[in-house]
Amino acid sequence: MRPSSRDTDPPRRRTRSSSPLKSDPNRPRSRSSSTLTPSAHLLEADTITLFQDLQLSQDPEPRSFPYTVKQQCWDKAEKVRGRHPDRWRRDPLGNIVFRKLVGCPGCLCHDYDHIVPYSKGGRSTLENCQVLQATVNRSKGNRTELSRAELIQRSSYCRVSGRDMDLIELSAYGNVRRAEDSGGCRIQ
Repeated sequence: MRPSSRDTDPPRRRTRSSSPLKSDPNRPRSRSSSTLTPSAHLLEADTITLFQDLQLSQDPEPRSFPYTVKQQCWDKAEKVRGRHPDRWRRDPLGNIVFRKLVGCPGCLCHDYDHIVPYSKGGRSTLENCQVLQATVNRSKGNRTELSRAELIQRSSYCRVSGRDMDLIELSAYGNVRRAEDSGGCRIQ
């Protein structure tokens, strides 16, 4: 048996052909607008032309409530006795809502509702804002002819004990805070 050339020849090292882009010492390292290719210049010019007429409008009558109006709207909602007013409130129908639950469909969730719907000329002002259980707000839509009794029927009934409220508050904030006027014992 004759030895193969693989056994007798020293191992060859493979050489990779280097990329012309990597080996070119004159190639710029970063792309600035002065080193863009002609096609990139066209793209840049097209982009400028596309967005030349685009303007951000400052709508004097926004559809959603500004942050400050939401804060004031929360403050004007009825307080829940024995609970911290920054965390718990009642909507006009008597439903308890939790501050951190906004826009979800649960029974403790709330929305900032336009009393007179935006689509019917209602403005996003404090006078036209109310905290309302999210389920009620969604079923109300833009109707103004619904009575209080009809809105109460659309509420998500939710019986929440004080202990349940403590657990919800603890999971959301990491502590439980009581209102100043809650009475009862204080551990010092």
